[in-house]
Amino acid sequence: MFKTRLLSGIVLVIVLVATVGYGGNVLFSLLAVVSVIGMKELYGVVRAHNKLLGYAGYLAAAAYYGLLFCNHMELVTMLSILFLVMIMAVYVFSYPTYHAQQVTTVFFGFFYVAVMLSYVYQTRMLPDGQVVVWLIFLSSWGCDTCAYCVGMLIGKHKMAPRLSPKKSVEGGIGGIAGAALLGVIFAFAMNRWGGADVSPVQYAVICGAGGMISQVGDLAASAIKRNHDIKDYGKLIPGHGGILDRFDSVIFTAPVIYYLAVFI
Repeated sequence: MFKTRLLSGIVLVIVLVATVGYGGNVLFSLLAVVSVIGMKELYGVVRAHNKLLGYAGYLAAAAYYGLLFCNHMELVTMLSILFLVMIMAVYVFSYPTYHAQQVTTVFFGFFYVAVMLSYVYQTRMLPDGQVVVWLIFLSSWGCDTCAYCVGMLIGKHKMAPRLSPKKSVEGGIGGIAGAALLGVIFAFAMNRWGGADVSPVQYAVICGAGGMISQVGDLAASAIKRNHDIKDYGKLIPGHGGILDRFDSVIFTAPVIYYLAVFI
């Protein structure tokens, strides 16, 4: 199991380095596909993934990425309203085929997966996005790794015992501190070898904040799975579930890093 999980993780990192590093249409296309797959996994939890209601969600995601590609993000609010009207029309005109929980999950999934993940692309397209975008993964996966190590060594106080018994307060703090430290190391590396001129203090703040938010994303995904009594969202990645199981923290971290990079 560990070997399979390690190998799948290595493959994922290679794909990310290639696509995120290249950016542009390659990254855009990957995120669009990943978003639809992630939405399908989430919709599958409430058995709406292969039904008309689910297809409405996929259509909304395609329209959203179309607006993003054409740089018409000012129309996202209108799209959201139209999407809500559309799924409510499906709900009422096919009643009692669907339950209210399925409708709310489909609407929620559009924002939770497609919109939130798109911020990886939006961060990459910032003026200094070729550097800043890596803070998303440093703060999310870096925090997760540091939290795990610290929790295993000194973790005593449970963070959310009923939701995730293995997570500790000490691990959470260690994860945030570790993410901040990784931000500092990354800043020095970029200044030394990447030809950049970035502030280690700013990167520490950005990664620390991202690490804190990433833990919320991780626990949120766990809460959804526990509420529906499932272990993984999917089986796309052997040994470690589906897209959402791997990107649960990135989903929350990406928008945070984007706005911190813009305002800080």
